[in-house]
Amino acid sequence: MRIIAGRYGSRIIKAPRGFRTHPMGERPRSALFNTLGDIQGCAVFDAFAGSGALAIEAVSRGAWEAIATERDPMAYKVLKANVEKLGAHNVQAIKASCKAWSSNNVEKKFDIIFCDPPYNDLQLSTVFALKSHLKPNGLMVLSYPGREPVPEANGVVVVDNRNYGDAALATYRLEDA
Repeated sequence: MRIIAGRYGSRIIKAPRGFRTHPMGERPRSALFNTLGDIQGCAVFDAFAGSGALAIEAVSRGAWEAIATERDPMAYKVLKANVEKLGAHNVQAIKASCKAWSSNNVEKKFDIIFCDPPYNDLQLSTVFALKSHLKPNGLMVLSYPGREPVPEANGVVVVDNRNYGDAALATYRLEDA
């Protein structure tokens, strides 16, 4: 895998082995960041971080900080190694589930939340609970299987939905934002 653009552009990172995580492909990741536009100075949360590609891509493109949580021990080792290899000091790798991290950091708010959960267990109740961490006008992006209908939840509205074959990306904003 490689980081696409920005400070760490073209740098290679590792992905966890096996099928417990599914790193977002280059095409949807590139399209995602092109859709987001200028993220200079944004605070980012990468909820199901895996390799950390989304968090690292975000800081590479100018995000001020990124917090990346990963509960799988093997994936966390890869995440931590990728952050250290690049010297991405504004990416904080945390070994925890996003649910546990969220309940211990209720006051923390983000401009962008990335949710790329395992496709065999989307954990939608956990994903949509993370909306409490959105700043006003913040965005939450969910990667889900492309063959499935877009997941919906109370309190957020879908502002963009794009299909990339096996993967789809839904972007949400708080309803009252």
